[in-house]
Amino acid sequence: MTRGVPEKKEPDAIDIHVGRRIRMRRVWRDITQMALAGAIGVTFQQVQKYEKGTNRVSASRLTDIAAVLDVAPSYFFEDMPDREGVARTPPVDKELADFLSSAEGLALNRAFARIENKIVRRRVAGLVKSLAAQAEPSQEEETA
Repeated sequence: MTRGVPEKKEPDAIDIHVGRRIRMRRVWRDITQMALAGAIGVTFQQVQKYEKGTNRVSASRLTDIAAVLDVAPSYFFEDMPDREGVARTPPVDKELADFLSSAEGLALNRAFARIENKIVRRRVAGLVKSLAAQAEPSQEEETA
């Protein structure tokens, strides 16, 4: 540590996990950061910090957030890693968790879940796979 300059503290894995769960539920419920902030009496910047895990959420504030997002406070601790970031329960694929934590992933998941026709669902899945395959560089492009 340099004299007079404090070391930058990294967010704790648990705080990051809780923040991701807050974001995932907030986006799923279609609530803006501003609306959540107003409901719990903080600024939207504070909600951003909670969601990134840079600021810890107190137990009372987490209870307020849970009430606004219509979940039990325990929801935010489901699938929680230990302090080193190692999952304590069977791991959810990180790629899937990151996808479902994104606004696009949640929107796609929400819309897809509303499609009742199995044939249409299969076709949508096929379309997305096709688009993803086109987005990947081909072997020839990689070696060029």
